[in-house]
Amino acid sequence: MPDFLTDPDTWAMLGYLTTALIAGSLIGLERTYHGRPAGFRTHALVCLASALLMLLTTWQWEWLDPSVPLDTVRTDPTRMAQGIMTGIGFLGAGVIFREGLTVRGLTTAASIWITAGIGILIGVGFFFPAITATIMTLGTLSVFRWLEARMPALFYAHHRLTFLPGRGLTETELRELLAGHGFKLFSISYRYGEETPGLEYRMVLQTNTQENLRRLANTLAEMETVKSFRIDPAGD
Repeated sequence: MPDFLTDPDTWAMLGYLTTALIAGSLIGLERTYHGRPAGFRTHALVCLASALLMLLTTWQWEWLDPSVPLDTVRTDPTRMAQGIMTGIGFLGAGVIFREGLTVRGLTTAASIWITAGIGILIGVGFFFPAITATIMTLGTLSVFRWLEARMPALFYAHHRLTFLPGRGLTETELRELLAGHGFKLFSISYRYGEETPGLEYRMVLQTNTQENLRRLANTLAEMETVKSFRIDPAGD
């Protein structure tokens, strides 16, 4: 039997890497289930890579040149952790994207970041905080989603409304229309004759239920004086 198979360190490393793979996979499964761009494989690899790089520092005496006196070697394992967390920022930024006026992917970026942190903990053998963090992360992504959907909240939307030439609503009429659908008007700007010959309003709306967005859209779609409109809910 090869010597490395009887070495306790071999099995310890295998246990660390396997645990990292499982932890990352569990978090990635939740992201994949909800159709996020960075899912099962991404999170599994992030956690595994973080653990692997930390093993490089925790077992550094295994690969350092034995001919070099140990008292002349100065290493800092925390620098590897700092490098991992800095580099993971580029991967996290890649899943954040803008869709109209809404920014999406922030939660997935945060899950990638904490997955890297869990991998670092596993790589240095801190299993208890790593397992605890994995459970807390899964709870945040799943249970908190359920709570968030049931919490009272205010919803914001960017609204652009264009009327046919000479048939636009006055601002007073527009405010009455929005108030009748449960909206408060936070800001408003006006355009005429730039990209379109009709009067155009651009505004930020606030409401206490997303159902009002659908009601407003249905009403505007039935108005003969409306040339075009766009409602962009603001989200994370």
